Amino acid sequence: MAREFQRGHKAKISDLTPGTDLYVGVQIAAPGLTFDISCFGLDAHEQLSDDRYFIFFNQPKSPEESIQLLGAQSGDTESFRVTLDRIPAAIQKLSFTATLDGSGQMSQIGPGYIRIVAGGEEVVRYAFTGSEFTTERAVMLGDFYLKDVWRFAAVGQGFDGGLDALLKNFGGEVAEEEAPPAAAPAAAPGFAPPAQAAAPPAFGAPPAAQAPQPAPSFGAPPAPSPAPQQPMHAAPTIAAPLAPQTPQAPQAPSPYGQSQQPQFGQVPGQGAPPAPPFGQQAPAPYGQPAPAPYGQQPPMGMPPGVPQGMPQGVPQGVPATGAGLQAALQPYKETATGQRWTPQNQQLMRVDLTMGGSGVLARQGSMVMYQGKVDFGYKSAGFVGRAVGNATGQEMQLMRCTGRGQVFLAEEGSHLHPIELQGDAICVSAESVLAFDESLQYEVRRVEGHGIPGGALFTMQFQGTGTVIVKTHGTPVVLPVTPTTFADCNAVVAWSAASQVIVSTQVRLRRNAYPGHSGETVNLQFRGAPGNFIVVQPYEV
Repeated sequence: MAREFQRGHKAKISDLTPGTDLYVGVQIAAPGLTFDISCFGLDAHEQLSDDRYFIFFNQPKSPEESIQLLGAQSGDTESFRVTLDRIPAAIQKLSFTATLDGSGQMSQIGPGYIRIVAGGEEVVRYAFTGSEFTTERAVMLGDFYLKDVWRFAAVGQGFDGGLDALLKNFGGEVAEEEAPPAAAPAAAPGFAPPAQAAAPPAFGAPPAAQAPQPAPSFGAPPAPSPAPQQPMHAAPTIAAPLAPQTPQAPQAPSPYGQSQQPQFGQVPGQGAPPAPPFGQQAPAPYGQPAPAPYGQQPPMGMPPGVPQGMPQGVPQGVPATGAGLQAALQPYKETATGQRWTPQNQQLMRVDLTMGGSGVLARQGSMVMYQGKVDFGYKSAGFVGRAVGNATGQEMQLMRCTGRGQVFLAEEGSHLHPIELQGDAICVSAESVLAFDESLQYEVRRVEGHGIPGGALFTMQFQGTGTVIVKTHGTPVVLPVTPTTFADCNAVVAWSAASQVIVSTQVRLRRNAYPGHSGETVNLQFRGAPGNFIVVQPYEV
C-alpha cells in the first residue's frame, strides 16, 4: 500500500522499497494550460554543474541513462525511470519540477501528484492542489537526495518566474533560443526483470494506456481502468467583468394624441420648439447624443445616435478603458509574497501555514477568512497559566491554527505589525498581541516598580525564532532608549527586552495638574544600551 506524503515529509528510499530501479510519475493539469515537467541533476552544492543532467523534452536521458524521460502513460502527465545505483557520485540530488509553458498560474491547477512505483507497485504518493499555490509559475514537486543513503522528500515549493527562475536558482544559464522538440518522447524501455523472484523488485512502470506490443514481463502493475476526469480548479480569485449589455431603445411614444417626450429646453406641456433654420440640425433630446450630420451614416455595427469612439454597451459617465468589475476590485487583490506572514493592508494579516513547519497561536475570534485545510483548536493555558494570567492581567485567550492553507487575521480594525525575532526577545502587553508563531517562547514578566494603575505591572516577553504580530491603535512611533526616555504606561505598546524599565511617579498633594506637570501621574522610564527601543501608539488604553 502506498504511503501518503504531505509537504515537507521525508523518508529513506530503503524504507519504502528495497529496489533501486524506480518509476517516477507526475500528474498535473489545468484547463487550457500546458506544463513542462523536468528533472534537475544537482551536485553537492545543489547546483546544475553538468548540463547533461538536466532531463527535459529536448534531452530525454542522462549520459549513462540513469535518468530517463519516458513520456505520458498510465494516467501520468509525465514519467521518468530512475536507476539510483547507476547515478554518478557527482550527482547528489534529483529535483523533479513542473513549469507553465505560456500564461497562467499554479493556483489554476487541479488535484495532482508525484508518485514512486517499484516492481509494479506504488510505494509513495505526494498529492497537491492549486489551493496550495498563488501566483507561482513553477514548482519543485519532490526531491531524491543523497544523505548517507538515497532519500525522498515532498517539497511543493513554487517560483513566480517560471523555468527561467528555476534555472537561475540551480545555477544554470538561460539560452536565448531553445530548439523545438524534434519528436515525441520515446516509450518506456523494455528491459527484463531479475531472474530470481526473491531479488529486489525491478523497475516496474505501469503499462501504457495504449500499447501496440504486449507489456514487458518485469512485473508491472495491471493497467487500471480509465479513471474519470478529475475536476479542475478554476482560478478566478476575482470575478470576471460582466458581459456588456446593449442599451435599450427608448420607449415608443404613446399612440393617443401622438405625444412626444419634451425636447432639450422644452417645458412639458408646451408645443414643440420652432424648426431650425434650413440646413441646420435640430438639437438632440435631453440626455441623448446629437445625431450624425446630414449625409453621414453611423459606423457599421454602431446604432444611430451613439457617438464614435464610445464602445457599445458602456454606460454614460464610465471611462472607455479600464471599466468593469475586475478593474474596480484590482486594488484589493490578495497579496502573496511567498513569505509565511504577509500584510494585506494595515488592518489585515495573512499567514501561510504550509510554510515554517509549525502552527500559529492567534487571539480567539481574530480569524476573518481562511483557505485550504486548516484546523482550529483551543489553546489551553493550564491551571497555572490561567491563575498567573488572571493575577497579572496578561491572560490571552488563544486558538491554535494548524494544517495546510492560509488564514487571514484582524481585530477591530487595529493596525497590525509583524515583528520577526531571530533569537532575541521583545516585551509586549498581552492586550497588544494578535498572533505569533508557536515556536516562540513566551512568559509573564514583572516590571520593576509599583503603583502602576490598571494592573499594568506585568507584561509578556516573547523570545526565540519566529514572528509575533503586534496590534496598535493608529500608526505607532519607535523611539531609541536614552537615559531621559519616558512614556505613558497606557500608551506604550512594546519595548526591547534588554531595556531597563523603572516606574516614575509624579503624584503630589494637589489633585489637579500644575504648571510643568504632564497630567500623567505614572510614567515609565526606560534605560539601556544603544540599540534598545520602545514602541508607542497615539492612543491610551
